[in-house]
Amino acid sequence: MQDAYVLFADYAQREHLKMTPQRRHILDVFLEQQGHVTSEELYEKVKSTYKTIGQATVYRTLKLLSGSGVAKEVDFGDGVTRYERQEGDDHHDHLICESCGKNVEVLDETIEKLQEEVAARHGFRLTRHKMYLYGICPDCQGKGR
Repeated sequence: MQDAYVLFADYAQREHLKMTPQRRHILDVFLEQQGHVTSEELYEKVKSTYKTIGQATVYRTLKLLSGSGVAKEVDFGDGVTRYERQEGDDHHDHLICESCGKNVEVLDETIEKLQEEVAARHGFRLTRHKMYLYGICPDCQGKGR
């Protein structure tokens, strides 16, 4: 994958935006995160080390990171947008518990191949896709939820 800093800087330049110290700091903190993060969660982490950055700046920068290809928006069906690092062509799907919200990232070559085959049967060439599978996780099943 192209370096996230170069990718974001190139995008900012194409969009006639500046790579401000605030955006750079938000990018630094975002890249340290593992898994999925909301704008509010990222804001809390950012403001602990850069007190003058506002929540709106974090939110707008996450949108820019998404537009640049550094971040990817994910929606687990609970009304909260989360972001994760976009790792080049590395793709995964999600299993989401409708009871507790737990999510599991799934990388399955068989599923990926089937999606390509379905698209081809209908004359499509896939450029991207998202797949979210909803159900009840084993923990919640055991609790009778």
